[in-house]
Amino acid sequence: MKITTTIEFKDEGAMQVAKRIANSLAPDNLTNMNTEIKEDSVCIHITTEKITSLIATVDDLLMNAKIAEEIAEDLDE
Repeated sequence: MKITTTIEFKDEGAMQVAKRIANSLAPDNLTNMNTEIKEDSVCIHITTEKITSLIATVDDLLMNAKIAEEIAEDLDE
């Protein structure tokens, strides 16, 4: 069985930050992950075979996104 999910970051006021974060995380994407940067959102598509793998992948991704966001905010100050 394949499990697919999409995480979408959509914030009109912070699209530059979202794009910067997506670009910084994309090199770490596994073969089951795809980052799509659109005009008004950033989408990360993930496919796994086990729900536990999906949970672990999303957890790691969100942790790394939080760190990247904090760094981006520090650089903007």
